[in-house]
Amino acid sequence: MFHPRRTLRALLLPLAAGLALTALPAQTAQAATTLTNGGFETDGAGTATPAGWSTYSATGQNSASFTESGGHAGSYRLSHYSASAYKVETYQYLSGLTNGAYKLTAWVRSGGGQNSAYLALKNCGSAEQRTDLPVSSSNWIRIVTSINVTNNQCTISVNSDANAGNWINVDDLTFTSGSTGLSVKGADISSLPKSEAFGGVYRTASGTAGDAVGILRSAGMNYARLKVWVNPADGYNNKTRTLALAKRIKASGMKLLVDFHYSDTWADPGKQTKPAAWSGHSYSQLKTDVYNHTYDVLNALKAQGTTADMVQVGNEINGGMLWSEGSTDNWSQLAGLLNSGYSAAKAVSSGTQVALHLANAGDDATVRWWFDSARTYGVNYDLIGLSYYGYWHGSLAAAQTTLDDVASRYAKPVFIAETAYPFRLDSDDALVNQIDTTGELVGGYPATAAGQLAWMNAVANIVEAVPNGRGLGVFYWEATWTAVTGNGWDPADASSGNGWENQALFGFDDRALSSMAWFAHR
Repeated sequence: MFHPRRTLRALLLPLAAGLALTALPAQTAQAATTLTNGGFETDGAGTATPAGWSTYSATGQNSASFTESGGHAGSYRLSHYSASAYKVETYQYLSGLTNGAYKLTAWVRSGGGQNSAYLALKNCGSAEQRTDLPVSSSNWIRIVTSINVTNNQCTISVNSDANAGNWINVDDLTFTSGSTGLSVKGADISSLPKSEAFGGVYRTASGTAGDAVGILRSAGMNYARLKVWVNPADGYNNKTRTLALAKRIKASGMKLLVDFHYSDTWADPGKQTKPAAWSGHSYSQLKTDVYNHTYDVLNALKAQGTTADMVQVGNEINGGMLWSEGSTDNWSQLAGLLNSGYSAAKAVSSGTQVALHLANAGDDATVRWWFDSARTYGVNYDLIGLSYYGYWHGSLAAAQTTLDDVASRYAKPVFIAETAYPFRLDSDDALVNQIDTTGELVGGYPATAAGQLAWMNAVANIVEAVPNGRGLGVFYWEATWTAVTGNGWDPADASSGNGWENQALFGFDDRALSSMAWFAHR
């Protein structure tokens, strides 16, 4: 899914072959400015070189590319497969294009395991753009790639560098005016101040100690997410610490998302505990509490020149927040609390975007029920944020369905507010990791830095493919939470450990992992 971010091998095909119209007889003339046979329906099954397309194999295995039955929308599809290792490219050269931005869309499946499997736009006068095929062996997934054509031509390429038995399916390609990309390539780094206070060190990939914010920024991260607790037991993730870290984030050139939990500790679908200071308050007073707390933190950020660009009113509020008054058992009260937070954010800065954040992007029915209810009760918001952990929340295809559905149904931009993946399974401290066995992993994505990168590319791809430009981007959770004694999960217990250090973006040697390359997504 990602493109300039990692070095991929040079074009296999000789320039002359890539540009020779003689390779595409008869239909070339009328097909020069539009994609021909994007659904692979013209020839039926068993065609090695479908009409309008050319095939090239550096290993002499053109037969590894072929049409077969079982299309996405129509009867047939393009497949790459061989019982032995192979490299094959199926490509189409377009000329006579009007210069400008173009978007390639395709439906794909892949059994995984390839050295690389991707769609590319190349020879277009600007840097080649690639999108890796996500691993999805049963469900079709839509992916996109875009490029700026500056020389009136472009080559559309389907590539596999594969091991024996690896396969992909590709179908229903379109090539139209338009562009894609993600405006948010972010991460939650709430753990950083406490980590540093307890001796946490962060290093570049080559081992030089440095500032984690700067290291992440140089990898391409452009947005930081910080959680805010009201009165946490350890004094971290409170207003004061948030203000200090916000200065570093903004000084690095990144934008800021402030994630209000409205609690003294973790809030998520299983717990939404009121702050101790608000515990005896009436519903009417809780609305004032939400307003005042939200306004106070955001106004202090604004006053120091670090205005929040985005705000979450609540964290994973599938069941509401500030239980029991703000439970989804009482939607009218929940709506009142959410609107208090929205009003406070807008009173500080009308340009700050307000998001509502649910867990489980793989569960379209629940997300739809929740936002239908929000609409019924008049809840104000600008953006929809969803957590998506593939080892808990279902397939990439299920998450894509939800993202596409809610973006269209509510006409709002969507983003993945949290996702992560392990780069290893063992622990760097005494606490067992949340994900620590191969059986918990997503199929096709190993617990390696390369697997972590591939996962992030896949998640970014489905967000980028949300129609009408409504896919904003992705936040990684939690980039800087390495194993540091004293920086455990429980703010009330200094000896608590970290079950998540194998999903940070810094390794057990404190060095930046190669998976940070996902931040360079287009």
